[in-house]
Amino acid sequence: MHNTDNFDPAELEKFSALAHRWWDTESEFRPLHQINPLRLEWIENLAPLKGQRVLDVGCGGGILADAMARKGASVLGIDLATKALKVAQLHALEAQTSGVQYQEISAEALASEQPQSFDVVTCMEMLEHVPDPSSIVKACATLVKPGGHVFFSTINRNAKAFLFAIVGAEYVLNLLPRGTHEYDKLVKPSELDGYCRTSGLTLQQTRGMQYNPLTRHYWLDANTSVNYMFATTKD
Repeated sequence: MHNTDNFDPAELEKFSALAHRWWDTESEFRPLHQINPLRLEWIENLAPLKGQRVLDVGCGGGILADAMARKGASVLGIDLATKALKVAQLHALEAQTSGVQYQEISAEALASEQPQSFDVVTCMEMLEHVPDPSSIVKACATLVKPGGHVFFSTINRNAKAFLFAIVGAEYVLNLLPRGTHEYDKLVKPSELDGYCRTSGLTLQQTRGMQYNPLTRHYWLDANTSVNYMFATTKD
């Protein structure tokens, strides 16, 4: 596999088919809208965004990229899903969000063009959708400046995660479209930590994300058994 071809066409098609619903807060993307304030606050507390050059890898329709730009960052969102990027660009125009741009390019290709160019790199809910997550981690490490911050979020691979993130979220609660996640593509924290260390990233903090289906409430805590996030810095 060429390092610029680290994508699954079926995965791109999944999100392209739903592209027009990215900014509908009651659509299949409602969970992303609901957790976005939590993710944004967590990132902002560890790496204040104002005045920083930020890259959002796998930005989709731009939910996080747009929010980071509103915090005063200069944001580039990249993705390979053409329709989602067009939705992100249209939303930025309609919402008059300054400081955010979008580009259709892979993380690996951008890393070869702009190494050590960003103060902060985010890669949220993406690693579980690509054939080679280690390649994405390496690209993120290449793109961030020395001393900069790289943030990841993904889903653990274990029986509990299968029950909660796939069976529960997709088939029982209908929080996500069925088939959104494939168990074999999920990433254990130990695996992600290994990818980070190999790429020169040092783990600073982990957080788990929890959900109460009765109250529809999300929160962060120390439990990384299902959904979890990594905060790393470049050596």
